Amino acid sequence: MKAYQEKTLQYTEQFNKINKRYNSISLLRLLSIFLVLFFMFYYIKTNEILNVIFAFLSFVGFIFLMKIHSRLSFRKLITNALLQINKDEISFLKREKNSFENGSEFNDFHHPYAYDLDIFGEHSLFQNLNRTATFIGKKTLADQLLITNSNDVILENQEAVNELKSKIDWRQEFHALAKISNDSKASFDSIIYWNSSKNNELPKVIIALSIILPSLFLGVLTAYFITSKTILLSYLTYVFIANLIVLGKSFKRIQSEIAKADHIDKIIKHYSLLVQKIEKENFQSKKLTDLQKELSSKNTNASTHLKQLSELFSRMDTINNLVTAVLFNGTFLFNLHVLKALLKWKDSHSKDLERWILVIGEFEALSSLANLAYNNPDFVFPEINSEYKIRFSNLSHPLLNPETRVGNDTHFYPESFMILTGSNMSGKSTFLRSLGINMVLGGIGSVVCASSANIHPLPVLVSMRLSDSLSDSESYFFAEIKRLKQIMDALEERPAFVLLDEILRGTNSDDKRNGTIEVVKKIIGKKAIGAIATHDIEVCLTTNEYPEILTNQCFEVEIQNNELHFDYKLRNGICKNKSATFLMQKMGVI
Repeated sequence: MKAYQEKTLQYTEQFNKINKRYNSISLLRLLSIFLVLFFMFYYIKTNEILNVIFAFLSFVGFIFLMKIHSRLSFRKLITNALLQINKDEISFLKREKNSFENGSEFNDFHHPYAYDLDIFGEHSLFQNLNRTATFIGKKTLADQLLITNSNDVILENQEAVNELKSKIDWRQEFHALAKISNDSKASFDSIIYWNSSKNNELPKVIIALSIILPSLFLGVLTAYFITSKTILLSYLTYVFIANLIVLGKSFKRIQSEIAKADHIDKIIKHYSLLVQKIEKENFQSKKLTDLQKELSSKNTNASTHLKQLSELFSRMDTINNLVTAVLFNGTFLFNLHVLKALLKWKDSHSKDLERWILVIGEFEALSSLANLAYNNPDFVFPEINSEYKIRFSNLSHPLLNPETRVGNDTHFYPESFMILTGSNMSGKSTFLRSLGINMVLGGIGSVVCASSANIHPLPVLVSMRLSDSLSDSESYFFAEIKRLKQIMDALEERPAFVLLDEILRGTNSDDKRNGTIEVVKKIIGKKAIGAIATHDIEVCLTTNEYPEILTNQCFEVEIQNNELHFDYKLRNGICKNKSATFLMQKMGVI
């Protein structure tokens, strides 16, 4: 947190300086315009050429100040974004406020673990990880959290995350550029829509006229200035009208090319800045250097091509202004030439555009994981194996308060499955979620909330927190049966890490107990690894039939000074103590 506090002071000071200069330049701009008008007024009044010279110099000064003002405006935006980034991190680490997007739009209730493990939504894993600001960055991070990568990809991601972890200045500057872009799903969809639309060639007649008519207009105009013959002005008018007729023939094509492209020039310009930021940095890890190589195209950097595309869309926007559209197109068919350039750009780079944008998303997702590692120096990168061995030391949930969370040691060796018992509130569900969340993090190349870890990355299958589905006319019980079927079907394809929390709650005790035992037997028969939490002691007796595979572990509760005491420590064996009766008596329920 100290680094964030120091940066907050640094950027506050920078912002105040920039803002002071920005305001001064704004006043000077007004003064320069006033001087232009002042000297022009005195020229009209006195007819002295010196006033024209002073008016011209004042106008040149205005143009110069405009450029400075534009640069200061950008620096002001960036510095303010950097300041806000560090303030947000301080609030987050103090657990005062989590202002990051929660990714609720990515929640999939049919996914094997997304809903059960709170991957998306308020106070979710995504919200705590998320340091993205573009739509593609957010989507890339969300997609990563829903899959398990291969061992090679995980190791590459670990190396990349570890490198980015130390590049805090670069990460924050990259994030600031993304924040000020004001990117959205609509903007991203507009770019993809334009890029994927069919690139029909313009008629050859139109292409020929786009060269002949503007050349003719320039020739007639030059001839008029040389000869001063008024008849040439009539010819000039005819050419002007001919140009507008040609534009009219191409107007629908121009409109279709820029359909759904509002403000797309600004978004692409910011993409170019993000890409340029990646291109200029010196990376060492294989993943980051490979991504960097994706940004080179035909001996020219991707940022240069993106900047060109942004400028083309910006020029094309003049078609929506009646005065400039008539003037520019009546003289030189301006928008038709921009259309030709746009089509040429698409023809040359459409295959690369989406790939370049995906690279931005990859960097944002990896930077989010790097931020998690930076904020939690006690978290570790798990060792990766292919022997179905899973071991965590001091395992806990990454979203719990680090000052109060309790860690536990646990391990799963080949064909090992845990039956977990404990009274209500003793920590069973939190432990299962800790296992699931850390397996998800380990499976994408992130650090995990443990002091050491060694895992075989496996698909995670969970049945913990289902709900009635009114839209699908499903009861809780039927939804749970469907989830168990989904788990069994997935286990047919390959072994997985399975977490079950008090299953079959929608039926009677005997049916529930017998059903749970049969589910456990079938799961271990499919070589699954994982744990099931239950209150049925008879389920625990199944370990007698499978002593090599099943283990009993528990969380205990003690009554101290007429109060329930939970230590949240995992123990071997079956839970002995109960809390429900004591708690109901204490609260006067019974």
